[in-house]
Amino acid sequence: MASRDPRVLVVGGGIAGLGAAQRLCGHPAAPHLRVLEATARAGGRIRSERCFGGVVELGAHWIHGPSQGNPVFQLAAEFGLLGEKELSEENQLVETGGHVALPSMSCTSSGTCVSLELVTEMASLFYGLIDRTREFLNAPETPVASVGEFLKKELSQQVANWTEDEDTKKLKLAVLNSFFNIECCVSGTHSMDLVALAPFGEYTVLPGLDCTLAGGYQGLTNCILASLPKDSMVFDKPVKTIHWNGSFQEAAFPGETFPVLVECEDGTRLPAHHVIVTVPLGFGTNNKIFLEFEEPFWEPDCQFIQVVWEDTSPLQDTALSLQDTWFKKLIGFVVLPPFASSHVLCGFIAGLESEFMETLSDEEVLLSLTQVLRRVTGNPQLPAAKSVLRSRWHSAPYTQGSYSYVAVGSTGDDLDLLAQPLPADGTGTQLQILFAGEATHRTFYSTTHGALLSGWREADRLIGLWDSQVQQPWPRL
Repeated sequence: MASRDPRVLVVGGGIAGLGAAQRLCGHPAAPHLRVLEATARAGGRIRSERCFGGVVELGAHWIHGPSQGNPVFQLAAEFGLLGEKELSEENQLVETGGHVALPSMSCTSSGTCVSLELVTEMASLFYGLIDRTREFLNAPETPVASVGEFLKKELSQQVANWTEDEDTKKLKLAVLNSFFNIECCVSGTHSMDLVALAPFGEYTVLPGLDCTLAGGYQGLTNCILASLPKDSMVFDKPVKTIHWNGSFQEAAFPGETFPVLVECEDGTRLPAHHVIVTVPLGFGTNNKIFLEFEEPFWEPDCQFIQVVWEDTSPLQDTALSLQDTWFKKLIGFVVLPPFASSHVLCGFIAGLESEFMETLSDEEVLLSLTQVLRRVTGNPQLPAAKSVLRSRWHSAPYTQGSYSYVAVGSTGDDLDLLAQPLPADGTGTQLQILFAGEATHRTFYSTTHGALLSGWREADRLIGLWDSQVQQPWPRL
């Protein structure tokens, strides 16, 4: 007998694909559903690893904007994955403006500390200009094409009015350059010159002080996975080609035709009524480097060590060898909560320097960062870290990047286009191929909540189609 249950395939087992699958499985139509994941694990760019006697995040690190309007926060709360502090109303009401908190300490490449007063002054200047980019949202034209160009143009005017001595001016520019690097990490780009100015303000920041999941972010995707029907997840199943607008058959269902055929790299051919594609765009690179120490060299209340390279300036483009200077793109180190038997720093790095770092051996990375830490602490005898762990998102064959941003030459309309189902002209069977993932969410791109919402969006799109066909219900077997 032919099966008339809607057959749905979800390509990709990240939070967008898992969210779509969970939503669909809760519908009365109860589709025959499979999630095809190219790797051996679920979670996508959410990846928690047990290491150093604790849990570290190789992928998504924080819930950004943990408040009632954030579905990732809501789900994590429902699954009991958050602590009392994270769930507090006080935490949810904090307005960060999407800006990274000030560093606990700022260390220069010559081993001195920058005064908190100077760092605060430069942060206020930099983030004030970042906030001003919203002025160009929906503007018919912008004075320059990119966020980077706008920032540098405005800073040049400010610098012209500085009255300090040359050394202080150079230090202020070096601190500003560090904030540029931080913003590159936030946006997942090599340079803010690549990020389009006009749509930059369309990204929406939710209230709430960014928080982590003590047991690991992957605990969230594991909970979603556990809620799916048994055997609905298929691992190590990379997809090669998706054929659509066809009339495909399967021996198990004689007499039935399917408009879509998914061809896997192992030769498997899977017909379906609908396919939700949730693969990453392979766009932008942002990596983390974890260093494990026997004893901390930082103060107990230290949370973020900013690294300031005194020979850098956002107003000067210097062509430098990646081999010799890749580590200068490192924004500094976040201090992780103490583990049972070790102390861990997490360094963040973006762009071409991040990609270059992936080509190096662990020994080379450890040597370079040991030299960096000895320079910025002014202690040439500082013990080297005893181990290193890092992400390699650019090299990962089914990821090839971290997360998306709206590039020069693009607008928010392009993100909406990425979310447009096929066929787009309304002919043939409806909703054959649908698209989800953080890069398809116009205002929450680059975030886990954007990814989850996009998966729900496409599931709801299918559910809407099935509900509209309720006058011709799917017969049950």
